[in-house]
Parts: sequence; structure tokens; C-alpha cells
Amino acid sequence: MSFKNGDKVDGMAVEVVDALQKKIGTNSAIQLVPWARGYKALLEDPNVLLFTVGRSAEREKQMTLLGPVAISKTVLYTRKGNAKRLLSLGDKIYDAPVGAYRDSIFADAAVKKGFHNLDLASTPQITAKMLMMNRFDLWSEGCVVVPSVLKDIGYSGDDVETVMILDSLELFLAFSAKTPLATIKLWEGAMRQIKKDGTFQKIYQKWLPNEQPPMEVYRIGLTLLTRKQK
Repeated sequence: MSFKNGDKVDGMAVEVVDALQKKIGTNSAIQLVPWARGYKALLEDPNVLLFTVGRSAEREKQMTLLGPVAISKTVLYTRKGNAKRLLSLGDKIYDAPVGAYRDSIFADAAVKKGFHNLDLASTPQITAKMLMMNRFDLWSEGCVVVPSVLKDIGYSGDDVETVMILDSLELFLAFSAKTPLATIKLWEGAMRQIKKDGTFQKIYQKWLPNEQPPMEVYRIGLTLLTRKQK
């Protein structure tokens, strides 16, 4: 979705945001920051766009979500050859430690499914390393980013296997509470344009060739709640 590639920020979501900015006529720099810092800024500061953010009922009350940009399944992974043993544990599997990155919706999905022993880290790469070093046996993450995360640490998607699917997750652009509605509507109009003219599909197939691009456009969350309250 978004990652550092040499001196530049790269990824499927980055290309989508670049395309949107071209439609709008802006060129704000995209900054790659730790998730916890970016999410804190989204909740506390005005005029912040953070991407990508998983949709949840709680977040719809805190921010405005625009998209979806992608659809990701939240999957519980383990090292290759380990899933059968873990599944044989029955309900005891829910006592096993689960690795996830801090303040992520993937950590939330594990808790909602019944897992209560979480081992949290600041990045998906750190969590993946801990899994491969046998620090724990379960890793909660979005399926669309797992291959690139594993590649970053010297592994491949063939080195892990699925234990269970926890959730299906729509990924959005997220605007902070104090972002003007007029600004968000500009981005919404641009999103509709790139999904209509084929730009979005081209970017999606480049990065996620085996996935079907989501063609709907939704603006949900805080701005709609505010308008209804008025």
C-alpha cells in the first residue's frame, strides 16, 4: 500500500493519492511515518489525510473515510507447516500470543475474534520478524501487504501459511475531523473520476494483479454525522 523505496515513497495507495492530487491540482508531499504517529495526527490535528485506514464503526465517528482504495482480508498467519498443529489446539488457540502492529485494525480484529494475548510492535516488519524468529506462532495482518512485508525482511509469501481468516476489511483514505467538507468533496470528485476513466483500475492491477478492484465510491463517517446533526 505504502512503503519507502530508496528516497521516495511508493506503493499502490501512494500512486492512487498521486493520481487524485493531479485531478485536484495539488502536489502536497506524501510523508511516510510510523503508524502510531500518523494515526495520532489524524485524531488530533486539522487538515490531515492518512492512508490507508481500515473501516470500523468507531472510526466512522472520529474521521471521514473516502474510498474504498482496496479490500483486504485480515488473516491469521503462522510459519509454513505450523497451521495444522495450531488448529489442533481447538479453543486453546485463543490463549496463544498473537503478533500485530500497535494501534492497527489487525490487532483489533484478533481481539474481536477472541484472542486476548497480543504482542504489539511499531511496524508490520518487526512483527513479521518476531514470527519468523519463533517469538510467537500467530501473526494478524492484511493479506494484501503480507508479501511485501515478508520481502522487506528477507522472506516470501511461501514462508507462511493461513491459520484462519479473521475479517474482510475495506481500506480508505481518512481525513481528520477538522478538515473542511469542501476539501473532502474535491477529493471525492477526483476519486469518482479516476475510477470512471480507468486510472484506478490500471494502478490496482499493477500492484494487486490477482485482486478485483473495488469500483464503488463512498464518503462515510464524521462529515455525514455532522451534517445530520445540523
